[in-house]
Amino acid sequence: MGIKIHVKALDREILRLALPSILANITVPLVGLVDTAVAGHLNAANGSCAEFIGGISVGAMILSVIYWNFAFLRASTGGLTAQAFGRAEMLSSSTDGGVSSECAAILKRALKLSFGFAALLLVVGWPISRLALFFRTATPGVAEFAIQYILIRIWAAPATLSLMALKGWFIGMQDTRSSMYTDLIVNVVNIVASIILTLGIGKWNGIGFHGIALGTVIAQYTGLLTAAVICIRKYRILAVCSEKQDQDTDTRNFFNLNTDLFIRSLCFSGIYLGYTYLASLYGETLLASANIMMNLLMIFSYFTDGFAYAGEALTGRFIGEKDPVMLRSSVHATFRWSFGVAGFWVLIYLIAGPFMLDVMSSDKGLIDTCSRYLPWLLVMPLVGCAAFTWDGIYIGATASKGIRNSMIAALLVFIAVWFAGLVLLRALAGPSGVSPTTAIHLLMAAYFAHLLARSVWLTMRCHKDIYLALQE
Repeated sequence: MGIKIHVKALDREILRLALPSILANITVPLVGLVDTAVAGHLNAANGSCAEFIGGISVGAMILSVIYWNFAFLRASTGGLTAQAFGRAEMLSSSTDGGVSSECAAILKRALKLSFGFAALLLVVGWPISRLALFFRTATPGVAEFAIQYILIRIWAAPATLSLMALKGWFIGMQDTRSSMYTDLIVNVVNIVASIILTLGIGKWNGIGFHGIALGTVIAQYTGLLTAAVICIRKYRILAVCSEKQDQDTDTRNFFNLNTDLFIRSLCFSGIYLGYTYLASLYGETLLASANIMMNLLMIFSYFTDGFAYAGEALTGRFIGEKDPVMLRSSVHATFRWSFGVAGFWVLIYLIAGPFMLDVMSSDKGLIDTCSRYLPWLLVMPLVGCAAFTWDGIYIGATASKGIRNSMIAALLVFIAVWFAGLVLLRALAGPSGVSPTTAIHLLMAAYFAHLLARSVWLTMRCHKDIYLALQE
């Protein structure tokens, strides 16, 4: 800390912040692959491999949707901390290896909120697990294993939600390396613990299916312990937190910001659940195709998110420092990198799209179906990178109303395009009706439209919501 950034060094600073996040992000899919592989090698005495894998898939999806609604813990903590970091830099009140009292107070409030929500999730853990029974495609065996998986993994809630807040705090402190180390430790421990607990080691045969979920619980608490050690040793957080820094106004602003971001998270969940539900109406093959397309797009987002985090950290910092020149420069530089990454992935999808489908499945019919939708991957990255990058910048500026309103608009656009398109297609198709293949194209169009709506809204509002924030 304490190093002033000049315009010429901005690209290096963006890469310093972005690359650790990208490295951590690309390890995330490995955890899911290992869990699936472990389940696929279980002794089928108490269930089939398909039921084990299905149970993990349904259980993990339910928990992911629930946890996604608490993503505001990371976002709000990151934006507020980045601005507090900038103010400390401007006032020269932070020392190398330390942390300002304002930054410490933000983390303290975020962790209190995380543990409060985690306690609520533990109380409602059983009702949450019963959501597995509502999946029409799930057999009784799959639903039962999903329930068992959720009831074990829910005990990781305090660590999972706290890690969201801690990740945001590290990003706000311009320290994505600590966030990366924590994520890597979580993912590595998750893989190793799940394998050992499930399949055993040496003469010990393991505990079977339950070991997969228990391995994740152990990994989350290991990550929390790692983050805590970093906070104590690197930032001396315990000493700073003992100082009086808990103003009513700061607390009120903190909760107002989190309320806006929570609404944003709900809109996100509505779009992704709607996408999956609508695809499921047209059969297993088209549902699988739609999910594969989404997974391929998510690979691109792992890279763009790194630059969004960099934009978040720098935007908050320069707003805190009240430096409009560096604020504009950091926004422009972040977008240069993001669009560069998007263009690179368009080329990857264009050249290697068929190969990526072969990696995703060995089912020839499924691959042929997916290939019809590959052109969508050539247009979504350029629109998506703008939406993702603006999200990071708006979060850094704590312009929560802007991203809240953009997501409400995006959800309405998604719904409008789907239903209006369906009416139009039915009118054109006549008695024959809309073919399932065409319906999935319409679903892709609705998802594309939601990305476009976010990008346009945030771009049009950036002057008022971002640049004028320095004058308030």
